[in-house]
Amino acid sequence: MKLVKRISLFLTLSTVMLGLGGYGALKAEDFFYPNRYHNRSTGLVSDSYKLRVEEPEEPQTIPAADAAKEEESPGQVIEAAATPEPVVTADTLYLVENVNLTKGTSTQTQETMPVKYIGLNREELLDELSSYCDNPPLTELEQGFETAELTAFSKDRVAVCKYYRDVTPKHFYLKVADHFIIVCEEDGQTLYMNTDILLERLPDSLQREIMAGKPVASEEELYLFLESYSS
Repeated sequence: MKLVKRISLFLTLSTVMLGLGGYGALKAEDFFYPNRYHNRSTGLVSDSYKLRVEEPEEPQTIPAADAAKEEESPGQVIEAAATPEPVVTADTLYLVENVNLTKGTSTQTQETMPVKYIGLNREELLDELSSYCDNPPLTELEQGFETAELTAFSKDRVAVCKYYRDVTPKHFYLKVADHFIIVCEEDGQTLYMNTDILLERLPDSLQREIMAGKPVASEEELYLFLESYSS
């Protein structure tokens, strides 16, 4: 019996020592490598999570209205509509100023807008006035027209200034007024200039011609007469 008890005690002690040794080894390993088993378990969870995250998602269909809204970003600059260029209309006020360069006078009148000006912008109207100045009508030339310029332009008002210079008559008439010779324009009535030439100082034949209204063919002939008989 004593032998059996000794054997049982030896086995029990051996078992206890073996258990204590294994427990101590686990504690020692956990002390020196604290995250060894933790990393393994975490790594498995991370890998499985990555597999779930990296799975491709099915494409979603976006309605056309929503797609259009997404294309219009808040910072997108939308260009404002350009202001339409003003043009001449039938209702545009047309003012014409006539300047007499010889007399230094000017008059302004309101006229009907020429049909050929309607629909033109500023640059086109300037081109039209330039052509007008290059080839003015005969009636303008007879009045001594020299040039014209655009002085104001808008959709409501257009102003043009025309410049004239008195035309020198092609023909003159010598007449008498208060015993002195006067020069009239080709109409025989409009006074062109006064002179200091007395009628009595001229030859009788010339006096009779002047009293009847002596015609002078040109400006050169007129100045020859004035030089010859002026005192």
